[in-house]
Amino acid sequence: MDLCIIGSGYVGLVSGACFAEVGHHVVCVDNDQRKVDALQAGKIPIYEPGLEELVHRNVAAKRLRFTNSIEDGLDHSQVLFIAVPTPPQADGSVDLTYIERVAREIAAVLKPGQYRVVVDKSTVPVKTGEKVADTIKRYNKNAEFDVVSNPEFLREGCAVPDLMNPDRVVIGSASQRATDLMKQVYEPFRAPILVTDVNSAELIKHAANSFLSLKISYINAVAAICEASGADVEMVADGIGMDKRIGRNFLNAGLGYGGSCFPKDVKAFIAISRQLGTPFTLLEEVERINTQQLSRYIDKVRDALWVLKDKKIAVWGLTFKPDTDDVRNSVAIDLVNRLVAEGAQVSAYDPKGAEKAVEWGLIDPAKVKLTATPLEAVVDAEALLLATEWPEFANQDFSQVKEKMHTPLVFDGRNLFNPETMKDLGFTYYAVGRPSH
Repeated sequence: MDLCIIGSGYVGLVSGACFAEVGHHVVCVDNDQRKVDALQAGKIPIYEPGLEELVHRNVAAKRLRFTNSIEDGLDHSQVLFIAVPTPPQADGSVDLTYIERVAREIAAVLKPGQYRVVVDKSTVPVKTGEKVADTIKRYNKNAEFDVVSNPEFLREGCAVPDLMNPDRVVIGSASQRATDLMKQVYEPFRAPILVTDVNSAELIKHAANSFLSLKISYINAVAAICEASGADVEMVADGIGMDKRIGRNFLNAGLGYGGSCFPKDVKAFIAISRQLGTPFTLLEEVERINTQQLSRYIDKVRDALWVLKDKKIAVWGLTFKPDTDDVRNSVAIDLVNRLVAEGAQVSAYDPKGAEKAVEWGLIDPAKVKLTATPLEAVVDAEALLLATEWPEFANQDFSQVKEKMHTPLVFDGRNLFNPETMKDLGFTYYAVGRPSH
């Protein structure tokens, strides 16, 4: 099929590359000419395992190309996916400016008799599809189109396999013609397809991400009880997770959830529920627990070091999770900046995220020493804080780490290391929800 993806960020670029990989012909549209130029030159603006190879292979096969023209994309496609940003506003609600703008631009170039399916791929509040349809009709009274909701369920760090082998495909549609075309789009993926109305499809994404956030906050609340009682949250989580009704995924105690999806989607769902007159107070508590988690961790560091001012502290990890360069809403970034605010001398290392943390103004390189290796970060450090569970951190030679540190003190914010091993190596070790060693 001929497809158009409007927006070439995390969702749009991965979706476009994967659609091309299964044989569709895809035009990716972006209004940032520099990004378009970079993509046309073979430069991938984001790090996602497997994505670069996928893009290069499908560009070479002429199944994938990039442009800044929505008209070009529309003229060469049957289905248009909207995958533009939906950032949060101050009150937690979603800024739909980009969605509305794209809807107007589509209306401006849709020609009479040129039927198209317009798909909301971005995460949007319920009833956004209705607004998109109203906007297109307002600016083009002769337009022939249907609006479909097709939420993405991609996890950064494993977005390519998530899209190539999805758990399910959700199609929210009021039109059989549009539904049939969407089923053709996804036929090569051999995934279960759930067809719903548009409003239900839009609600599914916020409900799913909020539920996963709830699981994370739940296990973090349990971790606090484990620390107070001497229990081990890893064992408790294993016992809970063996129940098939619950499952072990997302029951990992740590510094709390972050990234570009969970914090935004929880806030948005809270705002949506208030606007609809049905306050979702459970989610408000999920958010409170998540915010509290980092404070509890820093309190632990402060208790051990007494005063943080002028202390040399090493932080491993800046991205919100491993296998991505995304530092948006990263708890690790918040950790670094809070340490700096208390006067600590911070050295930080991340294999992929340091450059973007500086580029986006999230970290001041004049106040944080960004190092080229994990070992360089721990030189003369009085404590090592593990903030992101990159696999390479677990594979470090900790005899060298100990030798370079001033004090062998480790605060494992992701429960990555084995407590007994760290103790045997001579470290004083603190984890989340586990007995200290």
